[in-house]
Amino acid sequence: MDFSQLKRTSIFDRKSLVDAQNTPNPPAVPASFQDFWNALPGYLKVKDLHRLVEALVQARRREKPIVFMMGAHAIKVGLSAWIIAAIRRKWITAMALNGAGLVHDFELALAGATSEDVAEALLDGSFGMTQETGATLNLWIQEAAEQDRGIGDYVGEKLAVSGYPHRHLSLLAAAYEARIPLTVHVALGTDVIHHHPEASGAAIGKTTLIDFHRLCEVVSRIGDGGVVMNIGSNVVLPEVFLKALTVARNLCGPIHHFTTANFDMIQHYRPTVNVIQRPTLGGGEGFAFTGHHEIMLPLFLMALFERNAG
Repeated sequence: MDFSQLKRTSIFDRKSLVDAQNTPNPPAVPASFQDFWNALPGYLKVKDLHRLVEALVQARRREKPIVFMMGAHAIKVGLSAWIIAAIRRKWITAMALNGAGLVHDFELALAGATSEDVAEALLDGSFGMTQETGATLNLWIQEAAEQDRGIGDYVGEKLAVSGYPHRHLSLLAAAYEARIPLTVHVALGTDVIHHHPEASGAAIGKTTLIDFHRLCEVVSRIGDGGVVMNIGSNVVLPEVFLKALTVARNLCGPIHHFTTANFDMIQHYRPTVNVIQRPTLGGGEGFAFTGHHEIMLPLFLMALFERNAG
């Protein structure tokens, strides 16, 4: 092969994917968050994060749902106050928790502490055997069932008026006070409330189903500009969302052109296909953000709060 015959081109004529305009200098110190945000390079996930923020801005302007589905890990890494601030600033208009989210939110409100050492407690059978958690939550779930109310709404009210010393950190109480839907989706056998003698499968099933119906109504309104985010739930909430979406489409017709996002430390199969890919096939956009919740969520939420301030 005669390398002298190679056809070459000039860098000034070639299409390039990286350019100096998207390579900003770091901000001067001291700097505001907005300075930091504007100094992030405009590529890949930064570009996606900007697009997600803009999708939420547009959803608020159009009064479309902004749905925050969340596993318990975000509570366990100290993000409750951040999420409550987002509720109060109207960046979250509906929430869905799994059963673990219910447990950790309750314990944090009651005792200001949560999350056992599972490996240690499992050795002697004490894991999940906390009396206050099992007895109180199961009592409230039975009361909710008797009143034909969902877990999220009823437990949120009980926590809001409880007088618990740390109730200001309760997502359920904050959602109840803000009058936004918060639903809890308990899969039987997956949560520590099932350990306890007060547990009623009938009551847990009934109140979870009521909450599923409530979520279906929220999802029915996400078309043409709504946003659905999944934070760290790898199985339960992605499956619940897919079922809620199909019920909503079955009853209400086409629901398309909305935005979804998944935040997690590892991207898993079900959030990828059931939150990002399948729901948006008829029109819309899905994003995946990989990183630790205690870093990624404050970064994302602060970008929204700055838009609020502006």
